[in-house]
Amino acid sequence: MQLWRKNRSVVWSNAYIAGVREDDEPSKVFGQALLYECFSGISGDMHIGALIDVGVPEEHIQTELSKLGLEDEFELHVTRDKKQGISGTLATVELKKTANQAHRSLADIRQIYESSTLDESVILRSMSMFEALAVAEAKIHDVGVNEIHFHEVGAVDAIVDITTAAVGLKYIQPDLVLGTEVELGSGWVKCAHGVMPVPAPATAELLLDTPTHRGGVDGEATTPTGATILRCNVQSWEGAKSFKTTKIGYGIGHKEFSRPNVLRLSLGYVSEGIQTESNCLIECNIDDMSPEAFEPLFDKLFELGAKDVFFSPITMKRARPGTKLSVLCEEVLHDSIANCLFNNSSTIGLRTSLVQKQMLPRDLRKIATRYGTVQVKISQLPDGTYRWKSEYADVLQIARDRDLPYLRVKDQIDKDVAATLESG
Repeated sequence: MQLWRKNRSVVWSNAYIAGVREDDEPSKVFGQALLYECFSGISGDMHIGALIDVGVPEEHIQTELSKLGLEDEFELHVTRDKKQGISGTLATVELKKTANQAHRSLADIRQIYESSTLDESVILRSMSMFEALAVAEAKIHDVGVNEIHFHEVGAVDAIVDITTAAVGLKYIQPDLVLGTEVELGSGWVKCAHGVMPVPAPATAELLLDTPTHRGGVDGEATTPTGATILRCNVQSWEGAKSFKTTKIGYGIGHKEFSRPNVLRLSLGYVSEGIQTESNCLIECNIDDMSPEAFEPLFDKLFELGAKDVFFSPITMKRARPGTKLSVLCEEVLHDSIANCLFNNSSTIGLRTSLVQKQMLPRDLRKIATRYGTVQVKISQLPDGTYRWKSEYADVLQIARDRDLPYLRVKDQIDKDVAATLESG
């Protein structure tokens, strides 16, 4: 890692601000944050519109939705629209006459996903959201989760809304998801439980311990589906005082309120201060598994969405050499990661703890060197200095392509990077 200081002030170049950019695949952008501003609530269709407006291609969403095998039941229409002068993207899920209108259970929804050709990480995130909704409904009705029938929430449009949320978040791959106060609305709403005061029971349950506001608009501003998306994906409600926006998207709603019925999604990065997020740490000790089995397990855990996987040598009972396997992941992925460990390793027990992950602000910048462009990871320290490191994969590829010693290439690239950064 390299360190440099630029007049003791925080100076970030626009050339490497994180965001969905034309010259970068979203999955390659590092240090990216996604901010939800639900000042007029959130619904599933508003969320679809906002994702498209902030940079997720409509074609990508349509392609992924086709993998559900429900093409005879719905069509997703996307257009440009305005609400009280705010332009954005309007998404509408149109149910076909052939759509299955029966109330679907959690098992029915799980079968739809298991029969689909969606990426496994999208399936897991989607099912995690439906399971959160089922838990909320089960608590309201005082019944088991498997006894829940989702009423209108299990309809095709909810499946489309939740699947698109999982697809969009996988496409953007934010390192941090932030949220601000959520407008719930006011008045009364007709739902499967009868006429109830806003928010609907499931919405209220899902947004426990979440900063909310009531009475800002007349009507239901946040739906159960919208609340589910927030509950399962927002990692911090601490606000975004140091959020540096690089792109904004507006999802247009179908309701008419006194304020614009839009959801604002912003891409950017948090440029100041150490950021904290909650994660699960899942661990187990293994002394009876072939070393060959660790590599496929390692790959599988990352495919499922693990943030980090690492092995530590330990001494176990009877002085046996063993390995401590540690997996860091989002809380919503706990069950899928645990199942993977049980199914793909020799362990018969796991330890789980909630941990606070602290991160320095960081970003990737493309820098020209004598060998071509390489990506450089840059972090800002609390004392105002920057720490940087040229990306290993880029340096290794250059060394291989030119048949040169890796250490010589790295040394020369680092000199070029240092000169570029020092010159501003």
